[in-house]
Amino acid sequence: MFKHILIPLDGSRLAETVLPAGVHLAKILGSVVTLLHVIERAAPQEVHGERHLRDPGEAAEYLDEVASRVFPAGMHVERHVHSAEVDNVARGIAMHVGELAPDLILMCTHGSGGLRGWMFGRIANQVVKFGTIPVLLVPPAVTETAPAFSCRRLLVTLDGDPEHEQGLRAASSLAKICGAELHLLMVVPTLGTLSGEQAATAKMHPGATSVVLELAEQGAEAYLNRHVTALQAEGFTVTADVRRGDPATVIVNAAERAEADLVVMGTHGKIGMDAFWAGSPTPNVTSRSGVPLLLVPVTGKISAT
Repeated sequence: MFKHILIPLDGSRLAETVLPAGVHLAKILGSVVTLLHVIERAAPQEVHGERHLRDPGEAAEYLDEVASRVFPAGMHVERHVHSAEVDNVARGIAMHVGELAPDLILMCTHGSGGLRGWMFGRIANQVVKFGTIPVLLVPPAVTETAPAFSCRRLLVTLDGDPEHEQGLRAASSLAKICGAELHLLMVVPTLGTLSGEQAATAKMHPGATSVVLELAEQGAEAYLNRHVTALQAEGFTVTADVRRGDPATVIVNAAERAEADLVVMGTHGKIGMDAFWAGSPTPNVTSRSGVPLLLVPVTGKISAT
């Protein structure tokens, strides 16, 4: 899996946060890495004191420097500068999925504040929306040095829909290669954390809704237990947990409590009100998590296992 990793860079320290993850995964998986820079039309020379690469020649030199500085000798690292200026960098990155044929994109999630962080976080979210391959989002470094990346414990979120189990399939494949533990998580809302039409229904029929949620919790436990049994039979070290509350909050807190190295989620790639869970947990988890997040696109119906 993940034999070709695409890493978009814009010349900033923020974007370079993902590089340790790229080196780690490429080494373990034997992946080819392509460093990409897309020239943005009418881009400013600097954003908050950091250079913004606008010249194709300068961008090529920068990618060469990163390849020699960060990646070990002998690792296959390609460089690609898209010199034709584009208005939408996120769409430009997504376009290269067809051209370069990667099977994983690495990007930084967001910044600690300011225009640079907002811009790069917005681009990352749009790449998720446009993309059809997994995207690994790494939170920004709190220091000048990008944090080390490891893959020893994976937190996998599930919602009971077999279609969304593509995230679990990707996580188990990665765990097998890395020798990682799996922790499965399913979140059942409480009355107070329902949203949209479900919240309106709960206000009208709180008693009936409480019963439905309690039954959902029992069903979630049985669902996860089936997966635990099957995965343990395949030799995985796996645990599972059902939690109640707001999905995004529970996922973020569970990842910290479990000391997860990576959170894996299946997603339709939608953002805002179109997110596949009520309350838009995917973008909320993306913006709040201090743990790297692997988003695996749900590409269609699959058979339950």
